[in-house]
Amino acid sequence: MAQTQAYPPGGTFFDNAKRSFANVPINNSKDNAIATTEFLEAAESLTRLFDVLGSVAFKPVSNDMTGNIKKVRDRQLQAPMESESLQELVQNELKTKKHVATEGLVWLTRGLDFTAQALRKNLTNPNEELSVSFRDAYGNTLKQFHGMLIKPIFSAAMSATPYRKDFYAKLGDDQTRVNKELGDWLTALEERVNILKEFLGRKENKW
Repeated sequence: MAQTQAYPPGGTFFDNAKRSFANVPINNSKDNAIATTEFLEAAESLTRLFDVLGSVAFKPVSNDMTGNIKKVRDRQLQAPMESESLQELVQNELKTKKHVATEGLVWLTRGLDFTAQALRKNLTNPNEELSVSFRDAYGNTLKQFHGMLIKPIFSAAMSATPYRKDFYAKLGDDQTRVNKELGDWLTALEERVNILKEFLGRKENKW
């Protein structure tokens, strides 16, 4: 997978994404309700970035995110009318005294936050290697929630990131365009992650 071209001729990685986070609706009149279907599609598109990173060490990171996407989608398929937004999905699942999808969303949000922080730090610091950005982001996000068995696996992934120049080259030929599209994509991702962190942090959404 790492050898395949991540973008169409003359384009960027983001041209191939099924959905950008910028195209995930937020209903400001309903407590910033985030559309479930579109959010999961955008999250699935994000997991392809780990293929671009190219190391088998990132497989656990990708698998973890994919597994949590599945938990949320399973609940959506089980109760579609109660799951149009992520917030509705959580509130309605918790009413049933279950929290499989809610827990999945918590971990998915953490994984997205980790990815967003790593790439934002790297984009903002053009002389910093990916391994530094990812390691710092891991320390700020997922590390505090991981046990002794999981930490070494993720730490190995942080050290196995490709060189910065190789990674960005895989995102597109036109680096000015790559930087702009990555920045726009991150801004949309960060907005939705912050909404979910605030929502999931509320006392009534704990189990």
